[in-house]
Amino acid sequence: MKSAPSPRAAPLFWRQRGGFAAALLPVSALFRVAAALRRRLYLNGILRRERLPVPVIVVGNISVGGSGKTPVAAWLAEELRKAGRHPGIVSRGYGGDAAVSGQPCLVGVDADPAFYGDEPVLLARLTGCPVVTARDRPAAARTLLAAHPECDVLISDDGMQHYRLARTVEVAVLDEAALGNCWPLPSGPLREPLARLADVDLILAHGGLSPRLRTLADAVPVVPMRLEGDRFRSLSNPDQWRDAAAFAGQRVHALAGIGQPQRFFDQLAAMGIQAIPHPFPDHYRYRAADLAFAPGEPKLMTSKDAVKCAALKLPDAWELPVRAIIAAEALGIILEKLDDGRQTARNPRLPVVQESAGLPEG
Repeated sequence: MKSAPSPRAAPLFWRQRGGFAAALLPVSALFRVAAALRRRLYLNGILRRERLPVPVIVVGNISVGGSGKTPVAAWLAEELRKAGRHPGIVSRGYGGDAAVSGQPCLVGVDADPAFYGDEPVLLARLTGCPVVTARDRPAAARTLLAAHPECDVLISDDGMQHYRLARTVEVAVLDEAALGNCWPLPSGPLREPLARLADVDLILAHGGLSPRLRTLADAVPVVPMRLEGDRFRSLSNPDQWRDAAAFAGQRVHALAGIGQPQRFFDQLAAMGIQAIPHPFPDHYRYRAADLAFAPGEPKLMTSKDAVKCAALKLPDAWELPVRAIIAAEALGIILEKLDDGRQTARNPRLPVVQESAGLPEG
């Protein structure tokens, strides 16, 4: 069974436990059993996991939709570099034509997001790291290491449910608002049950965790995170920047084709910008006709949207770049896990942590 892809637009019934969502619970029960069986087959070694010659850090979550994984992957790449590592990034490339072909593709900074996917292109531009996309994560990783043998650690973006790729560290990026009604697909947005959080190595909590989720996470370290950005960059002239005050008090529009569009609109409001919201489905492929409204009025958007809209040559279009702000404690936990994994690889008499009972792998 393959992990479920992100939907083009999150159904409204995922927000609460209403009648339509409840009617789908028999299908959700089948999905949950199949997902649990698949994971158990990997954990027990019945399905083969591919272990790479370098450690792998998975950045993912238990639900479909946005939680801030891409900024976290960019943060992690930067911090690993500062620590003397040479990271590479593998991604599925969801929404791009390359994902349909199934062949691993090396993503350049000038790559077409329609072909390679918006998030891989954005990560290539943000980090300068080698990035390879493929539905087959181990194949993507092998391709990356063959092209860039200097890479000594890999980041798997949105890879928690891709169990065939063995991992050294699992980082769950959790936005509780994205969990909706907390039911499994298709009744709700969960790819895996909430109890799965107790098996990861680190939780980065975007907006904090409720007492219930904190209890479910058990002894897993929880570190708060936030996305921060305060200046806008012109799509037509990347050297031109504006402060939020430049848009206050005028009629502006906000575009967001991300998993949680309201988060972007709320961020603008907190900056004093009362923008007219225009939500689009996650990974939406913009056309010029989609954005032909309100000529002459500024259009503000996320970096994930800007990477696709830049080619449309929109007048007065502005990107709000954001970065993940995460306490140094999180990096310390990750580096400690990497060092533990390296020690295990040097001494075969030590137990392989990822393959011991209850811990996710591959």
